[in-house]
Amino acid sequence: MRINHRTLSLTPELVALVERIEPDPGPEPGSTEHSAADFAALAAALLAEYRPERLCVFAYGSLIWSPEFEHEAMEPAVASGWHRAFCLHLTRWRGTREVPALMMALDRGGSCEGILYELPAGGLEAQVVRLLEREIDGNPPTNVPRWIWVQTAAGRRRALTFVAAKDGPAYAGRLPLETVAGITARAAGHWGSAAIYLQRTVEKLEEHGIRDRNLWKLQALVAAEIRAGAEGR
Repeated sequence: MRINHRTLSLTPELVALVERIEPDPGPEPGSTEHSAADFAALAAALLAEYRPERLCVFAYGSLIWSPEFEHEAMEPAVASGWHRAFCLHLTRWRGTREVPALMMALDRGGSCEGILYELPAGGLEAQVVRLLEREIDGNPPTNVPRWIWVQTAAGRRRALTFVAAKDGPAYAGRLPLETVAGITARAAGHWGSAAIYLQRTVEKLEEHGIRDRNLWKLQALVAAEIRAGAEGR
C-alpha cells in the first residue's frame, strides 16, 4: 500500500525547509567511539545469551525505512511492554552541541507495532556487529541491544532490538509531545534533520498499515512548528 503524502501534515516540502547537513562534532567530552573489538565483544555476549539459527530483528523506527541489511522475510509484529519514544538526547547524527536532537528508542510500558525482519542464515556475528555499529549511540551507550519477545501472526518470536537504558547518559525521559516537536522541527546533524527522520518513519509505518497515535500527532505538531518558523522569517 502506498501512502498519499497529502494525508501527512509533515510533507517532504516542509521538511526541505529545515533539511541541512551540519559538521560532525564528534563524541561528547568524557565519551569515546566504540572500537571494532568493543563491537565484536558485545556481539559475542549477545550471541552467548541467545544464538538463533536465523537472526530476527524487530524494527520500530529508521530500520523500517532504511534497514541496510539483507533479509529473507518480513512481517508485522507487536512488542508488548515497550513503546517507541523520542527519549534519547543527541548531540551528533541528527543534532549538534548547540541544537541537540532527540532520537527514538523503545522505552518501557505500553506496546509497539513494528516490523520483524528475518535475516539470512549464517554469519550471525557479522550481522549483529553491523547492527551494533549502526544503532548504538555512544560509549557508554544509552541505546542498547536486547533480545525481546514479539508477537506475530504465526506466534511468538525472539528478536534483537534496541531499547533505552534509563541509566544511560543520553536518556531524556518522557517528554511532552510539544517539547519533542519544538526540538524535532529545528535540529539537524551530519546525518540530516530530525524532521526527515520523523517524516520517513511515519510515512513508512503508514505504508505498512501501522498508525502510531503519538507519532501521528507529533508529525502534525512538527509541521506546524516548521510552517510557523517559515512564516516568521
